[in-house]
Amino acid sequence: MSKIIEKYAELPKLFRKPLWQWWHKKMNKYDSGNIANFMNYGFEYLNGDVRIQLKEQDETDRYCIQLYDHVVNKVDLKGKDVLEVGAGRGGGASYITRYYEPKSYIGMDITQSSIDFCNKHYKDVDGLTFTCGNAEKLPFDDSLFDFVVNVESARCYNDQVAFFNEVFRVLKPDGKLLLADMIYPAEMDNFRSIINQSGFNITQETNISQNVVSALEKDSERRENLIDTKIPKFMRKSFKTFAGTLGTSRYNNFATGIFQYLSFVLEKQKK
Repeated sequence: MSKIIEKYAELPKLFRKPLWQWWHKKMNKYDSGNIANFMNYGFEYLNGDVRIQLKEQDETDRYCIQLYDHVVNKVDLKGKDVLEVGAGRGGGASYITRYYEPKSYIGMDITQSSIDFCNKHYKDVDGLTFTCGNAEKLPFDDSLFDFVVNVESARCYNDQVAFFNEVFRVLKPDGKLLLADMIYPAEMDNFRSIINQSGFNITQETNISQNVVSALEKDSERRENLIDTKIPKFMRKSFKTFAGTLGTSRYNNFATGIFQYLSFVLEKQKK
């Protein structure tokens, strides 16, 4: 099972969506209390860079939060309309809404059980709502959002061209897509080509692979403890691969450069 999880994005397209929905349902079942409310690999500052200030309640999730903060801190979200495509368990949506004060923040995910989970656990966060939808056919009108956020999700879509075209459609003029994802170096030229053909300018591209590796190293013990506590023994290896804990193939791929991790600010061009 861990091999399937590791190679999820390389599976035939027919299997990706149902497998992802099944995986989310398992996570929501085993952690119904929302102890692990983030699913990303995290980000740690390097070379003495100053860490962000967090409220005490958020310290446990510092590395995962720092990834979301890295993705959005280059723009001003206050008073803006924001959509997150691939919101997962909602931790990033909650953090951004509470700390950056957008006018509205919609977290969208393809798995209804995740949306039900998020609506239950984040109902008291002002301005934050969640809805179920497909990244390749967004259920929103044209020119509706100032920003779209996408973290560790785009690479897994069946049709990346459709995703970028849909994001372009729902963004307001001069709107921006704030994106972070892992990618094989051999895929980068094609990925950039899709971005450009969809009508976006790459205004910022940052390789944060070493930041992600450092975060995984520092957060590995917490992740393993959560998995050992919450997950049945027969599934723990798969969950640890998914979480990128030390010694797993996913961590090793990041550490050796087989996988790169990049973040982007993409600006909608006027057509």
